[in-house]
Amino acid sequence: MGTTGQGQAGQDVDEVDVPPVRRRSAVRVLLAALRLTVVSAVTGGALAALVVAVIIKDVPVFLTGGGVLVVLILIGVVAGRRSPAGEEPPAGRVALARIEDLRATSGESADVPVKFRLTVAPDDRPAYRVKIEQHINLVDIPAYRPRGIAVVEYHPDEPWKVLIVTRPTAEWSRRAEEAEIDSAPESTLVVSPDMSEGSWCMLTLFAFLAGAALVVLLFRGELFTSGNDDGAAAKPPSSSSSSTSRTFSTSTTVSGPSTSLLTFGVMRVTAMELEARVDTAYVTEVTIEDHRMAVRGDSTRPVSETVHLQSLPYELFPGLVREARTTLGVRDPRSWRIDVTPGSGAGAGPRVRVTVTGKEGTAHLDADATGRVTDRRAVGESG
Repeated sequence: MGTTGQGQAGQDVDEVDVPPVRRRSAVRVLLAALRLTVVSAVTGGALAALVVAVIIKDVPVFLTGGGVLVVLILIGVVAGRRSPAGEEPPAGRVALARIEDLRATSGESADVPVKFRLTVAPDDRPAYRVKIEQHINLVDIPAYRPRGIAVVEYHPDEPWKVLIVTRPTAEWSRRAEEAEIDSAPESTLVVSPDMSEGSWCMLTLFAFLAGAALVVLLFRGELFTSGNDDGAAAKPPSSSSSSTSRTFSTSTTVSGPSTSLLTFGVMRVTAMELEARVDTAYVTEVTIEDHRMAVRGDSTRPVSETVHLQSLPYELFPGLVREARTTLGVRDPRSWRIDVTPGSGAGAGPRVRVTVTGKEGTAHLDADATGRVTDRRAVGESG
């Protein structure tokens, strides 16, 4: 049974956000904010008391600040060991989702964080948009491409909690292969009602500084007469720069005499670094050599005339280079190069050309986005 991404007739898009869920989330966020404010303010005041006590040489103040910190640490340890007694987490459901876009960031391990924009299409409610970040293994990344279909797990009461199922069952894999899902409008985007990490950080910092400032104000007389204060206000550096460019290009060189881009995983990590430099995954040309990778792009090009950096099968490129060096009549290849350019025609994938050069001359082979060889020109052949 295929999936079209359309929910039952007559359902409103707003049904993905249940009012009771929003009320419970609002109360939970308010209580968490109050608790964080109190803890941060008390921590800031206790640390400020220690500093003030050292400056004015007041032992009781020092003991008070140190005692408060010890109590906070003990409370944190007890709370961390206590088993959570809250509500059971909502049961997840499996559905299909259309990958609208994805962007991988650099990582230090085989699993790299990937940011996805998805259209989730449950069987019993309208499709909706969501943004998630999930760690995906380097080998599995080529399986996730824009406009592709993935199997996900979502929570009906918390639809913003979506997780891509990397190893779906055979039934769901078959459904994903047969499904066609339309993109949901941007107005259906659901987000968590919880405060963002930046808001939590700002609240923590503000409460911490307020607690510290209160203690300093209480002892301002002793501080100003102690002769030990040397206030220095440091102005945070501020700089702003903006630039707009219609074209861009950048390259990087893999360091180390024994390091090659043919080493497993090095190509993809290098592509992530270049993507971060140009701040986009859509480029018009990718060039890969033994120790160097370069990209070029044009912001005026439509997406259909570009190459998506993270969609390329980098793990298959070393095999293409090996085949070009051994089957095209170049017995002693001195150098090789991979050029990736957008395919010609609507819906055509990127074209991969591997060129090898040696004493006999130059030869090349062409492949598609899946690593399948589509054409080859050995030494001496025209074309």
